Amino acid sequence: MSAFFRALHNAYQAEIDDLTSDSEGKDVLRQRLQEKRSQLTFLSQMMETAPEMVAVVFHGGFQFKLPAVMEHLLTLESDEFPDWDSLADAVHMAPWASKLADVLLKQPMGDWFMTVAATLEYLYQRPSPHQQDHANDEEPAEHTDHGSRSQARHLDHGHDFDADDDHAHRTDQDHDEASADWLEGQGFDRKE
Repeated sequence: MSAFFRALHNAYQAEIDDLTSDSEGKDVLRQRLQEKRSQLTFLSQMMETAPEMVAVVFHGGFQFKLPAVMEHLLTLESDEFPDWDSLADAVHMAPWASKLADVLLKQPMGDWFMTVAATLEYLYQRPSPHQQDHANDEEPAEHTDHGSRSQARHLDHGHDFDADDDHAHRTDQDHDEASADWLEGQGFDRKE
């Protein structure tokens, strides 16, 4: 991770934590994010000097379709970002987030800021290596489904075959291929 994102990651995390609960410990994140979003014009003045304070308005508004692209962005310093439009396949926005982005993209540093905001949110959502190590230590019986795939097994020529696992593997390969294509389009060598 670049020094730029290493420094901003903690500030972004602290900003989200600060917005999450009030003095009584009640969860007020949704309400406070709505307030911040309504102050976008004022906040836009801080896009360059305190991007983490503005980026929180997009919290929960991004979907990351090409994680390898986002992982690559994490290695870049602040003057190395690609054009925001080039990330369209990697980053999808909720309609409300897209409306906010339209406002900020009119600013001189809008493209730069949107890349920062998306990457900070990706970093916030990404499981830490510690969580991944802990998950690998669990017994298989303890794993939960998370609702993404059914656990139905199908018999295929006398062998257990999980069609959903096979589909997920192919989907991961498709994402990896699309990520590699995008990176190559940005001028980076293709990894084999």
